[in-house]
Amino acid sequence: MNAVMEHLLTRRSVRAFEKRPIGREELEQIVKAALYAPSGRGLQTWQFTVVRDTGKIQKLANAIGKELGRDGYDMYCPMALIIPSNEKSSPFGKEDNACALENIFLAAHSFGIGSVWINQLQGICDAPAIRAVLDELEIPADHVVYGMAALGYPAEAPNKQVVKTGKVRFID
Repeated sequence: MNAVMEHLLTRRSVRAFEKRPIGREELEQIVKAALYAPSGRGLQTWQFTVVRDTGKIQKLANAIGKELGRDGYDMYCPMALIIPSNEKSSPFGKEDNACALENIFLAAHSFGIGSVWINQLQGICDAPAIRAVLDELEIPADHVVYGMAALGYPAEAPNKQVVKTGKVRFID
């Protein structure tokens, strides 16, 4: 099996991370992969915010938890967070960010870094407490966050023997 297929078939969500920082070089490569994701009509109306300060990550998690009424919400305590945001007016913002997140997850996996999709922000970006944290992170007020990538070195090896099912039809 070629390396690309190997990464596609073995990447799993990781929800427990070691308390070990991720190097800037690896994060730069992961974000580069995101920048090369498809973008509707090539508009690239996104911004990628990389947060390595675990205190700021926890501040965002606390604000999300409070807004959603989920005490103790911690986004799995990642060692880094990549926040793709996109212009609210972009007709393809959600799709563009989904493609970028998939590239982020696959690139992280290629470096032995685990990841999980955090999707709670989409409908609450403009709640005052959330927007205050997003403003601190310099995420533009005219942007929405459709999903985030929580990253860290896996605390344990993910199960690679997972069966994926679904209907597939070939029409020749």
